[in-house]
Amino acid sequence: MRETAVTDAETDADEPAARPVTILTGSLGAGKTTTLNHLLATSDRDIAVLVNDMGSLNVDAELVDVETTLEGGESRMAELSNGCICCGLQGELRNELFQLAERYEFDHLVIEASGISEPKPIASQIAGGGAVGDRYDLASIVSVVDTPRFAATFDETAERAGTDEAGRKPLADLAIEQVEFCTTIIANKQDLVDDETADRVESLLRSLQPEATIHRATGGEVDPAVLLDETFDPEAVNTSAAWKQALEAAETTDHDHEHGHDHEHEHEHDHENEDHDHDHVHPPERYGVDSVTYTRRRPFHPERFDSWLKSIPRGVVRAKGIIWIAGREQQALTVSIVGQRSTVEVTGQWIASLPEQIQEKYRRAKPEMEWDDEHGDREIRLALLGSDLNDSLIDALDDCLVTDTEWAGSVDSVENPFPQIESEQYEQGPESATPYR
Repeated sequence: MRETAVTDAETDADEPAARPVTILTGSLGAGKTTTLNHLLATSDRDIAVLVNDMGSLNVDAELVDVETTLEGGESRMAELSNGCICCGLQGELRNELFQLAERYEFDHLVIEASGISEPKPIASQIAGGGAVGDRYDLASIVSVVDTPRFAATFDETAERAGTDEAGRKPLADLAIEQVEFCTTIIANKQDLVDDETADRVESLLRSLQPEATIHRATGGEVDPAVLLDETFDPEAVNTSAAWKQALEAAETTDHDHEHGHDHEHEHEHDHENEDHDHDHVHPPERYGVDSVTYTRRRPFHPERFDSWLKSIPRGVVRAKGIIWIAGREQQALTVSIVGQRSTVEVTGQWIASLPEQIQEKYRRAKPEMEWDDEHGDREIRLALLGSDLNDSLIDALDDCLVTDTEWAGSVDSVENPFPQIESEQYEQGPESATPYR
C-alpha cells in the first residue's frame, strides 16, 4: 500500500487517508473479470471491488464476489447494473464510492468498468476533486486488450470474431479509445496468437499509446503490481495518445466551439503557420508506424470524402481530427477512423458561424487564435497513423477537396451524408472490418 505521511496539522486524526483506485477497462470479452479474479487471488493487499455491467443481471459481479468475501462473510464488493458508470450511472457511482469508503477498511479499490464504458468520464469522477476525490486517489487506468481480436481489427485476412448478429454498431472505436486513455495495457489471450501476431499487436498498441506500459498475458495472469502500482498523471494521459501528439507537434493552438445546447465544448484545433496548406509527414515512429498531419483551409466535397471513407487505404491504422465539409458551414465535425471503420459526428459549431457579437467575444478571449478573413476558423485538421503512409495518401485527400469552381458555386444540391445535428452520426465500414461487439 502507498505510504502517505500526514501530520495533525494537515488532517484530523480520524480522517482516513485517501484510498488508491485502479480503473480496469477493456472491450467486451477481453478478460477483465478473469484478470481481476487473478489479482484478488494473488495480491496480499485488502482490495475492494466495484463491478459495472450494462445488463440487469451483473454476471461479472457474481464471478468476482467469491474472491472479495471476508472471513466473517462480509463482502467488499459493490455492483452497479443496468447502465454505464461513464454516463447514466455517474450518480450511483458516486454513492457507491461513498458507501465503500464509509463502511469498509481496505488498501485499494478496483473498478471493473463495463466493456462499453469510456474510461475518461470515470477517471474524472475519481481525480476531479470534491468529496469523492478527498476519499480516493486515482492510481492507474488499466486497459485489457483481446489480442486476437485487436489483430483482426487491422488485418483483412484474419478471422473476424465477435460481430453482432443483430447488426448493431460494433465497438472498434471504443476499444481503441480504451487503449488511448490508459496508463497500463494488458495484451491478453497470448495463447491464441503466434509470436509474429503478438509482436505486431504490441507495435500497434505502442503506436496508439506510446506512454503506456504493456504486459503480455494469458488468462489475465499478471503480477499484482501491474494493476496496483500508481502511474496516473492526468496531464500525461490527456495528451499522450499518438494522434494528439501528432497534432501538437504541428505547433498548433486550441479553438472553442459552442454547442447548440447552451454549453461550450473545447476542440483541440491545431493551426499551421502561413497558409495552412502544408503537410507534416513525420518519419516512422520507433514502432514502425508513420504519423501524418493533414491540414487545409478548404472543405471536403461531401460525395468525394464519403467515397474516400468507403475505401480507406489499408495502411491507415488510426485517424482522428476536425473536418470541414462543404454544405455543413455551421457544423464543426469530428472524424474518427479505426482500420476500415469510420464515424463522423457533430461536436460543435464553427465560431465563424455564430453571430458577429459572439464571434468578437471569442476572438477577444483568444487573441492568439488564427482567423481567416473569409472563412474564420473553419479548417480541416486530421492526424493519421499507420504504415507506409506516403504522398499518395495526401494526394487522395486533396482530391476530396472542393475545386475552385465548386467553391465559387454551391454544393447544396449535392447529396450530403454527413450529420447536421449532434444526435446524428455518420458510420462507414464493412462488417468484416469491425469485429468488436
